[in-house]
Amino acid sequence: MAVTDEAIEKIKGMIVSGALRPGDRLPKESELAADLGLSRNSLREAVRALSLIRILDVRQGDGTYVTSLDPQLLLEALSFVVDFHRDDTVLEFLAVRRILEPAATAMAASRISEQQLGALTNQLDKLGNDPSVEELVACDLEFHRGIVQSSGNSVLCSLLDGLSGPTTRARIWRGLTQEDAVSRTLHEHRAILAALRDRDAEAAKSWATVHIASVEQWLRSTL
Repeated sequence: MAVTDEAIEKIKGMIVSGALRPGDRLPKESELAADLGLSRNSLREAVRALSLIRILDVRQGDGTYVTSLDPQLLLEALSFVVDFHRDDTVLEFLAVRRILEPAATAMAASRISEQQLGALTNQLDKLGNDPSVEELVACDLEFHRGIVQSSGNSVLCSLLDGLSGPTTRARIWRGLTQEDAVSRTLHEHRAILAALRDRDAEAAKSWATVHIASVEQWLRSTL
């Protein structure tokens, strides 16, 4: 194992074991290196690597701290990684979204508040019946993010947030090239919202599946 990898594993072990907890400040570099049997250089490289993936927070002049380890913070790295996707993998991202998002939508049916339902309704009303493709796609992202947040599962929300990027361009392509894409999307959004308002988890899940599958089906036919 490379010395930097070994250093990363040792710091990870301290966090997983509870020796270092969220918000804790790491001991001084010289002390920690000696305690872990590492060189200061390998420890420094490990700290740099762990700060990039939001495990550690290096504060100049103050020290190095364990972050909150909140799922949303840790999964920010996912968004960075998926930005490197190739066009031929978009269908795979959509397939994953088709598995996760309907489940999140079903969860939201029993948990979404009247205030959240009102916000989603206002969002669709504000969009109107004849939005531009760009307006529709922007609303689509916010609409589904609001629903997934209402599921109460922060990990699921962060995962879907990270996966939404690669499919955005596909949704724009569809809006520009498929004749009824805008009206169909608006209809599906309203159907999902109606199912949520009725607290009907199965209907909400079904409409969310139809909504994602329609983009997937269109993309598969154009590739």
